[in-house]
Amino acid sequence: MKLLIQRVSNASVTIENQLYSSIQRGILAFIGIEKNDTLEQIEKLAKKVVNLRIFPDKDGKMNLSLLDIKGEILIVSQFTLCGNCKKGTRPSFDNSANPTIANEYYEKFVEQVKTYGIITKTGKFAADMKVELLNDGPVTFMLEI
Repeated sequence: MKLLIQRVSNASVTIENQLYSSIQRGILAFIGIEKNDTLEQIEKLAKKVVNLRIFPDKDGKMNLSLLDIKGEILIVSQFTLCGNCKKGTRPSFDNSANPTIANEYYEKFVEQVKTYGIITKTGKFAADMKVELLNDGPVTFMLEI
């Protein structure tokens, strides 16, 4: 399971030229579900992302979490995070989870994050989405569990 997170001032998802969801200050999280991922990883990853201290404190040091700042999160499923580009010039997606399972795990991840009381918005699984963001920093991390 891979989670690419970006600290954002704002972010949004548009589908078919219609605003689908948006957030203000917080985290934009792209999640990729792989074949061997488990439900147990979802709880660990959700806990990690809401508690990761990537927001500045009064001294400008990354010392505050999403929970601390009462920020928002936008979670977008992105199977391309599971792509392997080591051989050739076309990514291989052999390690990506079956779409049915990936969607189930994506939904469970969203629900797990919501249990922390975080304002949680999403993209739409398997949709062609346009994602806009204002990366704050820029601050970007890859979490793998």
